[in-house]
Amino acid sequence: MGALAKQKNLHKTVQTPFYYGWIIVMMGALGVFFSGPGQTYSNAVFIDYYLADFGWSRSVVSSVYSFATLLAGLLMIVVGRYIDKYGQRFAMVFVASALALACFFNSTVTNSVMLFIGFFLIRLFGQGSMTLVPNTLVPQWFIEKRGRAFSLMAIGGFLSSATFPLLNLWMIEQWGWQHTWRIWGFLLLIIFVPLTLFFVRNKPEDIGLLPDNRQTNKTTLKQSVPVEEESWSLSEAKKTKTFWLLLFCVSIPAMVNTGLTFHLLSIFTGNELSPALAATVLSLMAIVGFPITVLSGFILEKIQANYMLVVTFIGQILFLLLLIFSKSIILAVAFGVLWGIVGGVERIALNVIWPNFFGRKHIGSIKGLAMSVMVIGSAFGPLPFGIFYDFFGGYNEILLVMMIFPALGAVSALLAEKPIIKT
Repeated sequence: MGALAKQKNLHKTVQTPFYYGWIIVMMGALGVFFSGPGQTYSNAVFIDYYLADFGWSRSVVSSVYSFATLLAGLLMIVVGRYIDKYGQRFAMVFVASALALACFFNSTVTNSVMLFIGFFLIRLFGQGSMTLVPNTLVPQWFIEKRGRAFSLMAIGGFLSSATFPLLNLWMIEQWGWQHTWRIWGFLLLIIFVPLTLFFVRNKPEDIGLLPDNRQTNKTTLKQSVPVEEESWSLSEAKKTKTFWLLLFCVSIPAMVNTGLTFHLLSIFTGNELSPALAATVLSLMAIVGFPITVLSGFILEKIQANYMLVVTFIGQILFLLLLIFSKSIILAVAFGVLWGIVGGVERIALNVIWPNFFGRKHIGSIKGLAMSVMVIGSAFGPLPFGIFYDFFGGYNEILLVMMIFPALGAVSALLAEKPIIKT
């Protein structure tokens, strides 16, 4: 009985004059921001310093990064199941602490084996888990307003991708790449972990509320009007054609964007553009994408998400083509702007589509598998870029090959209609 009371008190929270779900959105945004140490836009800045310090080839580092990411991706299915079992609050604290330790480990890298372990840890806990947890937390609190909730949470992602490249570049120049890793580890432990413990709650029902702040009589919560949303188990979802089409769609942006981001400094150098411009374009992409993301969230409350995915795949083909011809600052900036617009729509569409199509009850397991496919897709991004560069001495050939995948993605998204549970 004492343990039960203790668990009950754990879910007590301060009264707010507004729906508590918006605090959850804020914490989700902060979580996505702090996934930065594991994201490619952050790691890309470290690569040239690794090459300079250790004398590795670009294809070797690309291979290490790809295989570490692949291994991390395979484990995301397990992470998703544990989120469903233990809840997002516990998962977020554990993952953030583990990511901090991974940052400290990366500051000690001296050989390729340690580099592989370091990449694996930050991809597992950063790119994978630290984005998976918020993306399964926010859908618990919103159904009708899910699109705008995701769009606001995405602010954290855009601030992260806008901040990390330039900040990493500055910190590395000031203090070295080892101290830069340590700084991110300390920030995770002293800022994010305490805030998570204090503010995060798993779902509105834990504190006597309902999704979207629907009105309920708190004394008879069980007799309230039910939340009308079909929820699929992972095994049920797997039996639908839509589920597999969406998994294919998820893998494509991950592969294309990771490959581009990882090698962007090298691509720009080959086009006689500066590394500083490449870092600026990464930040510009995030800045441009932010208002697009907010707008997309509201649109996705009216339009089915798979149709928005079709638009993003067409946009991917266009910005890959533009990058081939980006030999001047103006074209490079135009590429960054278009990449940001496409990314703004893509980020929300890929997050909203899973709870919208398959419900929130088993979202951890379903999103866990989707995240696993996404991470695996991102694992296959850097490697072909590195191999093509070593073989052809440039990137135009791989950029042309990459256009095939968004073309296939557009067709898949068009065919991925929302499934209906058969009764």
